Amino acid sequence: MTNTIKLTEYSKIGGCSCKIAPEVLHEILKTDVNFIDVNLLIGNATNDDAAVYNTNGEDCVISTTDFFTPVVNDAFDYGRIAATNAISDVYAMGGKPIMALAILVWPVDKLPIELAQDVLNGARNVCSKAGIVLAGGHSINGQEPMFGLAVTGTIKKQHLKKNCTPQQGNLLYITKPIGSGVLTAALKRNILPTEHYLGLINTMTTLNTIGAILGEIPYVHALTDITGFGLIGHLIEMVQQTNVTALINKNCIPLLEGVDELTKAFVFPDNTTRNYNAHKHLVTGMQGLDFLTLCDPQTSGGLLIAVNANNKAEFEKLLEQNTQPFYNIGSIVEQTTEFKIQIG
Repeated sequence: MTNTIKLTEYSKIGGCSCKIAPEVLHEILKTDVNFIDVNLLIGNATNDDAAVYNTNGEDCVISTTDFFTPVVNDAFDYGRIAATNAISDVYAMGGKPIMALAILVWPVDKLPIELAQDVLNGARNVCSKAGIVLAGGHSINGQEPMFGLAVTGTIKKQHLKKNCTPQQGNLLYITKPIGSGVLTAALKRNILPTEHYLGLINTMTTLNTIGAILGEIPYVHALTDITGFGLIGHLIEMVQQTNVTALINKNCIPLLEGVDELTKAFVFPDNTTRNYNAHKHLVTGMQGLDFLTLCDPQTSGGLLIAVNANNKAEFEKLLEQNTQPFYNIGSIVEQTTEFKIQIG
């Protein structure tokens, strides 16, 4: 935070708030002509976290890419956050990452190349922690800095997890507190206290490695990560094509330190409103300022997990043994109204 050059000043929107609005993305993708390939197990039909291709009947390749403009001012941290976020999509499928390629857009006439080197070094740091190599990539000169990774992973077909397969009676868990969008909005306005900044960096650079373990657990029925569409948006993706509804206890949703005070001061990213408008017709029970956290676009957020309620104790013990924080935020029930999410 002491850099004289502030990367967030070189971008209009930062982090996963860069995502195109859900309804606009739907319009773009509806022109897609499906290429039939029986080995493509997961494409874009369910808005899942990555594409999955079956290579020999049992083994599958996971392929994903994710990049965005700076969400923080420090170049090294920006690289770490972007890499953590991109690798998460493999973990969100239950898979194991094996390799990454860098995607770099840099305004070479505006920003020193040394900062671009710092971004790459931050990404290498995270890739090393994930046990993978940053094997190369592609770079171009552009108007705004952007960075991310294309990540390849592997998984056994029987371990593959989808984002759209929760079952009635499941419990819902998340693995990170909510609020990175609020805190990064405060950072961009230069009103984020140092102690909250450190917590923000810590959560956004924590790998979702537990996902690779969850892939092997049969009582985990659905899995995704929470990013730019916010908790509500990714919950909608989980339940929209089913006959179930998500019951959410808002008092059980953990928030990053500082988020509550900032939302009361109406500090939030613009895309919170976008997320709310895209999904409000499917949600009941949001009151007052609830939407500022429920629809907050997350950058490098945690996992959202649907778990068989009969395995609650076993599941929580597994996460504890892996020093993985977890928060039970609700459950999956039979749908009896037009609403897909009920907030209580």
